[in-house]
Amino acid sequence: MSILSSKKFQKYFVPGIVFQSCVIAGGYGTGRELIEYFMGYGPLGGILGMAIVSLLTWSIVCAVSFAFARKFQKYDYKNFMKKLMGPGWLVFEVAYIIFILIVLAVVSASAGSILHELFGLNKWFGIIGMSTAVFLLVMNGSEAIEKVLSLWSFVLYGVYILFLVLVISRYSSDISHNFATVPVSGNWALGGFQYAFYNLAIIIAVLYTIRHSDNSKEAFTSGLIAGVIGILPGIILFVAMAGFYPAIIDQELPVDYILTQMNMPWLRYMFQIVLFGTLIETGSGLIYSITDRISESYKSNRQEVPGWMTPVVAVVLLVVTTFISSYGLINLIAKGYGTLAWVFFFVYVVPIMTLGVYKLMKRN
Repeated sequence: MSILSSKKFQKYFVPGIVFQSCVIAGGYGTGRELIEYFMGYGPLGGILGMAIVSLLTWSIVCAVSFAFARKFQKYDYKNFMKKLMGPGWLVFEVAYIIFILIVLAVVSASAGSILHELFGLNKWFGIIGMSTAVFLLVMNGSEAIEKVLSLWSFVLYGVYILFLVLVISRYSSDISHNFATVPVSGNWALGGFQYAFYNLAIIIAVLYTIRHSDNSKEAFTSGLIAGVIGILPGIILFVAMAGFYPAIIDQELPVDYILTQMNMPWLRYMFQIVLFGTLIETGSGLIYSITDRISESYKSNRQEVPGWMTPVVAVVLLVVTTFISSYGLINLIAKGYGTLAWVFFFVYVVPIMTLGVYKLMKRN
């Protein structure tokens, strides 16, 4: 039996792996997100915000959310939010769809930028290539998505660790100097919370993975693990970025900037190809959450799911977000994510940590 198909792996690690796979493109894939939310507080302030505030927030909210989904067996976001908030679920859905459009736009913009930077290709090649791969993966359903995302996460962790080792081997003095001498400025805890809040909407996209858990305790544990799995690659990346402070603050693609400075073409190609794969992961995970929600609505009404539904929804979302991506990567991240952070604090974090905890604690 392979590790990917083992019951314990599916119970405790698959939810976190899928969470991380959906977070990465909108959370830290290009590194631009880490600049916006953490580097402004200095390297030390940024790492405190990530490793303490964001990690704990992700783990705790994931744990409660996963336990809630398992206890009430609500594995798509519509039924989950209806159980949590009653009629208020509609407010969440509006915010969630806007979130998906913005993140998919970031994914599209990133895909175009990566192939342009690597090969000089027109950005449309990256956008269309990513969209095609996402479409094909979504059409294969949840089992295929889980397997692909799990396999690619092992590849991702391997490349991120290699990247950190090579950066430290060359820039360890710069990294340690910047952590030791650059003063912590501003409210780094606030940055950690903002970053955590807008990314927590991703939880809704991975609820289907909780079906592997046999009880709420197992689901709660998998949520605690998910927070760690989700944030660790971002911490690795941030530590590497600290060696290039402050010049890196102005870079649209900070990761590519580092790779260019290192003058190791093979590593640059390897890292960016892996990153391109993560964009496909995020896009497929988010779009599947929408198609799964629509499918569950048909099933709850005892209707057969139309064969055209999944491909049509996937194509519409991909086409719309492709045009939104023309707004620009930096603008999308700086303006779109900042607003969404507080929206999801009120429409998701507050409800799940109050009503959700109360309903979990009730005996009936």
